[in-house]
Amino acid sequence: MENVGEPEEDGDAERLMRTIQEEEVDLSEDEDFGAALRGLGRFLDDVSNRKRIHSSLGSLTPAEFEGQWREKHSASA
Repeated sequence: MENVGEPEEDGDAERLMRTIQEEEVDLSEDEDFGAALRGLGRFLDDVSNRKRIHSSLGSLTPAEFEGQWREKHSASA
């Protein structure tokens, strides 16, 4: 079980929140909460999952990593 309050255990989540703040929230001029929520969803899907590489995934995007995983596991099924 994870230790509550250990900073090294939530570093990935903290980095994601910082990236969202710097690259989406601070650069947006949303008119209302709904627009902000749609922009956040678009950012997470388009940028974080499809464009930004992640070193923990072997320098692949999450979408590329998932595609490779699916190919590997569907071939062995």
